[in-house]
Amino acid sequence: MQRLSFIAFILFQLVFGQHAHSDADRRISFPDIKGYKTLICDLHTHTVFSDGSVWPSIRVAEANKDGLDAIAVTEHIEYQPYKEDIPHPDRNRSYDLTKKYAKKSELLVIAGTEITKSMPPGHSNAIFVKDVNKIMNDDYIKSYEAARKQGAFTFWNHPHWIGQRKDASVKVYEEVEELINKRLLHGIEVTNERTYSDQAIQVALDHDLTMIGTSDVHNLVDWDYKIPQGGHRPVTLVFSKRKNLKDLKRSLFQGRTVVWFKNILIGKNEWIAPLIDASLTIDSAGFYKDYELGIVKIKNHSDSRFILKNKSPYDFYQHSDLVEIQPHSVKQLSIVSGKNISDFNLEFEVLNAIIAPSTHPTITFSVRNIGEVELKDVKF
Repeated sequence: MQRLSFIAFILFQLVFGQHAHSDADRRISFPDIKGYKTLICDLHTHTVFSDGSVWPSIRVAEANKDGLDAIAVTEHIEYQPYKEDIPHPDRNRSYDLTKKYAKKSELLVIAGTEITKSMPPGHSNAIFVKDVNKIMNDDYIKSYEAARKQGAFTFWNHPHWIGQRKDASVKVYEEVEELINKRLLHGIEVTNERTYSDQAIQVALDHDLTMIGTSDVHNLVDWDYKIPQGGHRPVTLVFSKRKNLKDLKRSLFQGRTVVWFKNILIGKNEWIAPLIDASLTIDSAGFYKDYELGIVKIKNHSDSRFILKNKSPYDFYQHSDLVEIQPHSVKQLSIVSGKNISDFNLEFEVLNAIIAPSTHPTITFSVRNIGEVELKDVKF
């Protein structure tokens, strides 16, 4: 009997202990940047109150497991496939429930809706709204104007979606151009669910739109993004002075965002650069014994697995010109003849970050007085 109890205990630890470990590891983590807090946000979600498969309480539980700072409740206005089974004449009901379930947590809940029109102009999310019912209108312009009247931040959803653009291209129709020119449209999804668009990134740059990346989750987030197997929910990192709805909204209007999608960081260079600088820092630098190698250890403070391409004139003893730094780890680089150089810069192209189509940012590490510090914990 004792042997059976011991086996049962081991099985319990293997099954449930592993899940507990996964829950701890799955919390998305990125460092703050100078002058701003980094808020982790999912601004496009659905429940059974439109075409999702879960109750709002599940969305809150998932968000808290993923360590999100904010989620937006964005049920479709026009598309209501479950309305016979779940009638809800008040279109604010999903938000009201979500806010109630999040009351005992630090999760910020943003009231929103998805204005669901055929292309053009397609779908858009209006968030920070006050009353979804007043945004419902057959005339898309009147819906957008009603959203603006409520102070909404509105962004163009999945403009490359093959459900409305068969070739997955992004076309800025006259209708969309009008929305942008009238300041009725403020952002654009450059990623949505499991899809990505270089053309959407270019539209954001051309029209000064805020870059957004979302899960657009309909089912369980673990199912959609295989989180237990090591995947992650796509999110928008918003750089805000403080963690509150007012500052978060202001940050979105000012375009202070970076998207994290399938380990790729996407954003304008003015926000990508400080995030990379905060994520990757020199942990230590020096020499080891009498070897004529410069040893530089780089620490990754983020959840992103960084892929760096060496642009410096120096060779590495243990690596090619491609260097990977795993999340929350330290990578040792051994620079050939580095001890004799003493002061030098290491420049890398960050391949898992995008600031424009096919364009990657760079990071430079300034290494000084390397010949004056002897390191002890060095592994070859």
